[in-house]
Amino acid sequence: MRAQQVLCPTLTAAYAHHYRAPRRFVSLTYASLHRHGSAPFLNLSLFTAFRSPFFRMEICLSDDSTDSICQETLNFDSILLEQFKSGAGSSGNKAMVENLKRFGVVSSKRVAEVMEALDRGLFVPAGSLAYDDAPLPIGYNATISAPHMHATCLQLLEDKLQPGMRALDVGSGTGYLTGCFALMVGAEGRVVGVDHIPELVDMSIKNIEKSVAGSLLKKGSLSLHVGDGRKGWREFAPYDAIHVGAAASEVPQALLDQLKPSGRMVIPVGTYFQELRVIDKSEDGSIKVHTETSVRYVPLTSRDEQICGF
Repeated sequence: MRAQQVLCPTLTAAYAHHYRAPRRFVSLTYASLHRHGSAPFLNLSLFTAFRSPFFRMEICLSDDSTDSICQETLNFDSILLEQFKSGAGSSGNKAMVENLKRFGVVSSKRVAEVMEALDRGLFVPAGSLAYDDAPLPIGYNATISAPHMHATCLQLLEDKLQPGMRALDVGSGTGYLTGCFALMVGAEGRVVGVDHIPELVDMSIKNIEKSVAGSLLKKGSLSLHVGDGRKGWREFAPYDAIHVGAAASEVPQALLDQLKPSGRMVIPVGTYFQELRVIDKSEDGSIKVHTETSVRYVPLTSRDEQICGF
């Protein structure tokens, strides 16, 4: 699959596996997704931001199965949306976080501090626009999420990322969110990242070694492993917090089993139409689920299927 950018001045590109509107963006309608074999598909949604109407358009023009999806956003108030997407011209990590706070995406002081401390620029490919609010390709048909998505997941899991707690990051990619988890639980906690692409695991270890989370990796309270994240990582279970960075057709039972009573899991679920689910396990083991928002992720699948383009 080859993603192609539509050359139009009113379109702003956001490449990768998902896009979530900031909290102040309210979805109104969601149009159907059309895909027939290798033919192009188009996905439209209408939403509002600060009382201004927007159309979101996801388009994929495919003639092979190697590259990731290209998402485009068409809007009727281009200045506002372009300003948000580009980080309002942010030139650094702190400015990126300030921009997320300004638009109401980050409301937690603790999450803001962690995102400011862990430089996103260390976790993206060289030459990337590290501080733009957009997901970026990292190779192997994978991406690093947009900053607003990282912030959303951190805030949803914040209460389960207290010092001394345990967290599992499935699909850890370049290690950014795993590093954020480690900073939040501290040296007395335990964070495990799992990815089935060995090259990404190696990359994530090197990235974290260069960051403020490097000492936690050295002490052993943070570790990254090659494995099938659908099976979790039993060695350090149960976990207070579980984050899954790819969409499952259904919630893997192994992850539910490894979620601690009183723990929380954040996981995208679905195929073409996906939702970010928040799963809470009570002390008696019963499960409560609510949907946070609609999202678009790559599928939670095997290594071979991911490499071959799903």
